[in-house]
Amino acid sequence: MNWEDECYLLSKRKFRENANIINVFTPNKGKVSGIVYGGNSRKIRNYLQISNKLFILHNSKNDNKIGYFKVELFKAISPSYFSDKQRTSALISICSLLNSLLPESQPYKKIYDSFEKFIKSINLENWIFIYIFLEINLIKELGFDTNLSIFDDNKGSAEDIKKITIDNYEYLVPNFLIKKKIPHQFSSKLIKKSLLFTRNILLNKFFIPNNLNFPKSRIIFENYFN
Repeated sequence: MNWEDECYLLSKRKFRENANIINVFTPNKGKVSGIVYGGNSRKIRNYLQISNKLFILHNSKNDNKIGYFKVELFKAISPSYFSDKQRTSALISICSLLNSLLPESQPYKKIYDSFEKFIKSINLENWIFIYIFLEINLIKELGFDTNLSIFDDNKGSAEDIKKITIDNYEYLVPNFLIKKKIPHQFSSKLIKKSLLFTRNILLNKFFIPNNLNFPKSRIIFENYFN
């Protein structure tokens, strides 16, 4: 089966002496795995940086077996943020979550669009909140709607923290997530509370029930906000 598409690199691992197996996220095929020969050459190695946008040509003789990719760099994303630890960590974090949670070869166009919106917004001052809403959208599109709007009592500011119960679990939720409105003022504490909420939802609804390991990169990212 032959096809081509744009994509973002989610993960890579060495395969034989001069090849890599990569997982990419495409708008039309979802998450797809493939082998890239020559992956350890300087040129291809520079392409294969997590979160980079690529153009791929996929070739496979059998749909039930892993195919082969030819890759070209569409846009270098990660090298632009090597000196910014928080943004670099955010890119690795969300790519790890997508790699862990997305099923193989199932399109998730809304998730792809949300992810791309985050990529395009990462230079903005409020980029962290776009990241948080990306995780909320990921949770919803994978099958669990937190439906936070039902907890909106029209009281308090966007920066307040509320205790809510979802499916017999108690969560502390920043009010701006309930109101779906980015706050005018924000602190590391507010960001931390937001990331703790989405992490706990991800754990309770996806990782623990499916015996999946929660990505360490996501915890590392969260720990930047204390």
